[in-house]
Amino acid sequence: MIVLLGVLVVILGFATRRNPLLVVGAAGIITGLLGKLSPQEVLASFGNSFASARSVTVFVITLPVIGLLERYGLQEQARNLIGKLGKLTTGRFLTLYLLIRQLTASVGLTSIGGPAQSVRPLIAPMAEAAAEAKAGRPLPQKLREKVRSHASGADTIGVFFGEDCFIAIGSILLITGFVNSTYDQHLEPLHLALWAIPSAICAFLIHGARLLNLDRQLERELAVTAAENDLAAHAGIRTEDAK
Repeated sequence: MIVLLGVLVVILGFATRRNPLLVVGAAGIITGLLGKLSPQEVLASFGNSFASARSVTVFVITLPVIGLLERYGLQEQARNLIGKLGKLTTGRFLTLYLLIRQLTASVGLTSIGGPAQSVRPLIAPMAEAAAEAKAGRPLPQKLREKVRSHASGADTIGVFFGEDCFIAIGSILLITGFVNSTYDQHLEPLHLALWAIPSAICAFLIHGARLLNLDRQLERELAVTAAENDLAAHAGIRTEDAK
């Protein structure tokens, strides 16, 4: 049981907000040493794990590519495109993206979107542009951050509840393998995938309603911001007149 002290290292490291890479690395080294592995064997385990999960390092290529696309006007083109669709509000656009994200995840296409690949360079700018087109003016920074958070939330919820509808996803295979080997059952991946469909539908209906309500929230907050700006402007004029 002493080997589980590595888990304690992870908990303490995240609780004190240390660098996640250093925390996980230190936990792995401590766990290996407590498991009576030599330093060479610990290093070999790190190397084997890295080599067997090379797809994890795809971001090393993805992020520079996205950076180049943004530098050459990807976000501006996305804003121009959404600005031409006058009836597509922020809530409707994000609800549509939520549906697309769930459907693609349900057939195993979980990597075609994500906060880095699609939300930051495309989805968030398009959602902001839809809100600005409806308001007729640039969004305040507070509302801009709110739109961005809802864009990221739509992506996360869509893939989280959609991927379990695919029978070959890692989580489904892990559950079935653990249950069958531990409890001597004959649970099939298809059974879990079918039971995940009602959850995915409920998630879409609930979060889709929240996204559609976002339009009314933005409208109210923009009205409040405009009123506050008017009051500040009138106060400034009165101060100038008094002087």
